Amino acid sequence: MEIQMTNIHKQFAANQVLKGVHFNLKAGEVHSLMGENGAGKSTLMNILTGLLKTDQGKITIDGKETVFANPKDAENHRISFIHQELITWPEMTVLENMFMGKEMTKYGIFCNQQAMEEKAEAVLKQLGIQIDLNDSMGKLSIGQQQLIEIAKILMNEASVIIMDEPTAALTDKEIVTLFSIIRKLKQKGVAIVYISHRLKEIFEISDRITVMRDGISIMTRDIKETQEKEIVSAMVGRDIGDYYPSERSKIGRTLLEVNDLTVNGLFKDITFTLKQGEILGVSGLMGAGRTEIMSAIFGLHPLERGTIAINDKVIQISSPLQAIKNGIGYVTENRKEEGLILDFSIKDNIGITALDEFSEHGFIHNKEEEDFVQLLIERLAIKTGSMHLPVSSLSGGNQQKVVLAKWIAAGTQILILDEPTRGVDIGAKREIYLLMRELTDRGVGIIMVSSDLPEIIGVSDRVLVIHEGQVNGCLTQEELSEERIMTLATGGK
Repeated sequence: MEIQMTNIHKQFAANQVLKGVHFNLKAGEVHSLMGENGAGKSTLMNILTGLLKTDQGKITIDGKETVFANPKDAENHRISFIHQELITWPEMTVLENMFMGKEMTKYGIFCNQQAMEEKAEAVLKQLGIQIDLNDSMGKLSIGQQQLIEIAKILMNEASVIIMDEPTAALTDKEIVTLFSIIRKLKQKGVAIVYISHRLKEIFEISDRITVMRDGISIMTRDIKETQEKEIVSAMVGRDIGDYYPSERSKIGRTLLEVNDLTVNGLFKDITFTLKQGEILGVSGLMGAGRTEIMSAIFGLHPLERGTIAINDKVIQISSPLQAIKNGIGYVTENRKEEGLILDFSIKDNIGITALDEFSEHGFIHNKEEEDFVQLLIERLAIKTGSMHLPVSSLSGGNQQKVVLAKWIAAGTQILILDEPTRGVDIGAKREIYLLMRELTDRGVGIIMVSSDLPEIIGVSDRVLVIHEGQVNGCLTQEELSEERIMTLATGGK
C-alpha cells in the first residue's frame, strides 16, 4: 500500500494548524515524522485515518483518491493508528480489551473464548511479553498497556501502522523487541509511520524522515543522507546547542530524608536524601518500583514502616493534600488522568494550586491570577491562543508544561517529576531542563524518575538506582555511565 498526502490544510477556529503539508508513504518502509509539539503531526495522521476532515488537499491510496469516513473505516482498509494517549477500558480484562468490538464467535452467537485466548497468546509470545490475559487492564503499567495496543494492531494484520511515540513508556528491552517486530513487518511489506522525538531511535529504525514545523512539511530525506543537527535545525528553526544544561546549581542543606520506607509487595527499606539545589535522578527497569516509591512519598500509598523528614522534621503524610501542605509537588507519568482537569481552562489548571495567593475574604483577584498565569505561559513557552481555552486543546508537550507550571505556582520546594519529558519534543525538552535548573538555582530539590538514560546522565547530580523494589546503588555525577546504571538496574553490583 502506498499513500500520498498532497497540500493538506486544516484550521480550527482562528488557528491554522496545517498550512499545506506534503507526505508520502511507501510499502515496506519506516517513514518517521518529526516536529515540535504543536507542529501538526497528529492532526495530519488524524486526517489520514478519518478522525478529522481536511479543509484543502487530497489523499490518494495506491493512486486512487480516498477519504475515510472515520477511524473504523480506515482500520477496515488495514490502516491502524496507535495513539500516544492510550484508549483502554481499565476495569475490563486484557483479553477483553484486545478483542473489544472484534470478538471471535462460535455459531455466530457466542464468544469463542478459547480461540481468542490462543490468538492473543500467540501475538504476545511474538512480542516476548508475559501478561496474564485475565488481569484487568488497569493493573498494567503504561508500558505494558502500550505493548497490548501494539499486539492488538498485529492481530489485525494492518498494511499501514501509525505509531505515535510508541517507545515513550517502554524499557530498553521492550524497545529492542518492538524494533525486531517492526523489521519483520517491513519484510512483509507493511508500511509504518513512526512519530517520535527520540533521535537515536529515528536513526536506528527509519528509512526516511519528514520534518514538520508550524503546520508545514519542511523537509523529507532518506535517513542515510541526513544528519542529527540538520533534523534539529529543521524542527526548531534555530540551533538549540547542547540538549542538557552545562551549569550545575549550588547544592545546599538536606531538604528531604527518607528512611526505610516499605510498602509490602511494592518496595522495601528505601533510604535516600535530597538536598537544596539538587536534581536526584531515579533509574531502574520498568516494574522496579520507582513510581510506587514516589507515590508513597506523596501520600498515595499507606506505608507499612519508615519515616519521611522535611527540613530535619519527621512528618506524617497520609494524603496528597498533606504532601502539598509540606511543600511537595508531584508531576505524574500519566498527566491526562492524574495531572490535569481536561475540561478546565489552562488558567484554572495552572492557578488551582495557588488560589490562596490570589484570594481575599473568599474572593479571587482575577487580574492578579491572570497576570501570574500569563507570566508562566510565556516563561514555559506554552503554545496557546488563550489561557481561557480548555487544557485538552493543547498538544501533549504543552499539556506537560501546564502540569509543571501548576507546581511552580504552588511554590513547591520538593518537586517529584515522573517521566517529565515523555512525549515532549527536543526544543521543549531543553526548555524543561533549563526550567529545572532555574528551580534548583532557587533552592528547590528535584527528584526525576526517567527511563531515558542519556537524560538521567545529562540532567542529574546523583542517580538512585532501583532494582526489584530496593535501592541497589547511588551514583555521583562523576560515576555516571549507562553501563553502571544498567548493571545496578539489573541486580549487579
